[in-house]
Amino acid sequence: MTRLSVNINKFATLRNSRGGNNPDVLKAAVDAQLFGADGVTVHPRPDERHIRYSDVYAIKPIITTEFNIEGNSQEQKFVDLVLDVKPTQVTLVPDALNQITSNHGWDTIRHKAYLKDIVAVFQKAGIRVSLFVDPILAMVEGAAETGTDRIELYTEAYAHGYHQNREAAIAPYREAAIRARELGLGLNAGHDLDLRNLHYFALNIPGLDEVSIGHALICDALYLGYENAVQLYKRQLQLTP
Repeated sequence: MTRLSVNINKFATLRNSRGGNNPDVLKAAVDAQLFGADGVTVHPRPDERHIRYSDVYAIKPIITTEFNIEGNSQEQKFVDLVLDVKPTQVTLVPDALNQITSNHGWDTIRHKAYLKDIVAVFQKAGIRVSLFVDPILAMVEGAAETGTDRIELYTEAYAHGYHQNREAAIAPYREAAIRARELGLGLNAGHDLDLRNLHYFALNIPGLDEVSIGHALICDALYLGYENAVQLYKRQLQLTP
């Protein structure tokens, strides 16, 4: 079954809005795993407006599942952090400085030489690498040429198109997934997946290894409770019609 990694950035955003340590980000990481998540994701940014670099160091020892660190490898501070912490996986995202949230995948053709070099840096340290890409066959093929272990399909377009025409919305993602598997790439997905659109996505994407979900899951947790929300998202990943 597809694994669920819970992105806990929003806990840090709420904590930082008032100072102090409420909610406790470390407890959020522990509880995500206790409640059934298969992994924990964090995305530290240079301004540390949510997850802080110190959080990443503190979280690593309490991970009993998988630890996924997302971020922009063009920031040397991020590279140093990942190499020091040695998570299970690093997901490389082409964020601009001060970007609110990730909104596009890598141009794996234009940046192939750079990506090939940085992928090798992390792999040499024993860290699995995933590249954030749009569902475009050329970008998937370009990713394979970098030597990356996995790609993460950027799913905002699917989420936005789901209610209008879900068959059309899923089509490019299914094609990208099939091509990724043909090329020997592992397959992750994330961004704007929620309780309404996740099951259909998982059901129609062959070989989906992992989804990373934060914002929607934490929003649902406000109404449903954190443990219940994690379990409901896990249920959506069960591959039955």
